Amino acid sequence: MNNFIFENGTKVFFGRGCVKEYLACLTKGYGDTVMLAYGGGSVKKNGVYDEVTAILNGAGKEIVEFPGIMANVTYAKVLEGAEVARKHHVGLILAVGGGSVMDCCKAISMTVRYEGNLWENFWARPGIFDFEPLPLGVVATAAGSGSECNGRSVITNEALMVKTGRDYPKCNPKFALMDPVYTYSIPQFQMICNGFAVLSHIMESYLGGPDEDNVSDDLAVALMKNVIRSLRRAVRNPEDYTARGNLMWAGAMAENRIIRLGKPDHFQCRQIAYQLEAHTGCSHGAGLAVLLPVYCRHIYTSGLAKFKRFAVEVWGITPGEKTEEEIACAGIDGLADFIREIGLPADLRELGVDENTDLRAIADSSAMVSGSCTRLTQEEILRIFQECYGEDC
Repeated sequence: MNNFIFENGTKVFFGRGCVKEYLACLTKGYGDTVMLAYGGGSVKKNGVYDEVTAILNGAGKEIVEFPGIMANVTYAKVLEGAEVARKHHVGLILAVGGGSVMDCCKAISMTVRYEGNLWENFWARPGIFDFEPLPLGVVATAAGSGSECNGRSVITNEALMVKTGRDYPKCNPKFALMDPVYTYSIPQFQMICNGFAVLSHIMESYLGGPDEDNVSDDLAVALMKNVIRSLRRAVRNPEDYTARGNLMWAGAMAENRIIRLGKPDHFQCRQIAYQLEAHTGCSHGAGLAVLLPVYCRHIYTSGLAKFKRFAVEVWGITPGEKTEEEIACAGIDGLADFIREIGLPADLRELGVDENTDLRAIADSSAMVSGSCTRLTQEEILRIFQECYGEDC
């Protein structure tokens, strides 16, 4: 394995009833004012909002609300949240929601304590983080992003049409409350998108070097098998507590840096998906479902041994008389079949992309990174988009 330094400063409270049991005591020591941040209002429909506000009120906290955080959170929303936090002298941000809510609040926690241009100095390029962000706690209501256990924040700059994620360990939430029951009210399609995003995130870490025997890859194989099994169970029964709990914790494990130790931290397919989302507004998991099989077919020969293992150990492909390439391709076919099985889109047309979408502009705006077997060119990324749309290249 490559050399690494490991850090994760988030204390996790996992399981049924954890919010009721622990939230009040966790907010002590952060002053009297809490900024309660959430998304489009689903937390008010499913009872989570009432439960959380009752706990905060019972703890004597003044609540400053910051609602309306969108699925593909924008830099403008981050700046808006920072102004609210400054105006009310907030001592703690409490993010209640999924990945976008948590990502937005991490960026807000930085902006409140930083006087410069956050985008230019921390998102357009990696920045030197030499100050303390505003403390952040999270109550996760969705499984998929893993944002509850890392410092990563993915933000869209609408003016530039660029979506970028950075992971700053100082932005790790102080605490994360993860009750799988809180994920039950997510619409079925979004639950499936989130679950597939978990699988994709694990895959991309797994497909990066080194290829020799290492702990990170062994953990990734076990996680991928569990996600596939649990997602199938959750599709059949959306309130299968074991399945939803597995998906929730697998999402955290995919992104808490554990399975990336000793491996590259740059994944090309995710960068391509970010730009597709920036231009079309599609769900991250749905975009990955369209892109990932085609992307894998473009890179598998550069990571043949890894793709062969992926086929055999994750998808149960029997080698028989097949060549290594045939085994690897059978594994990619297994991935594509699974995408169709769980009801995700298989091409860009199903995703709602039409002939007016400028695929070259999306390809040209994708950040170029070296992870996941091989480094692509922007022309290759364009060909991936064209194949996903069904065009002849």
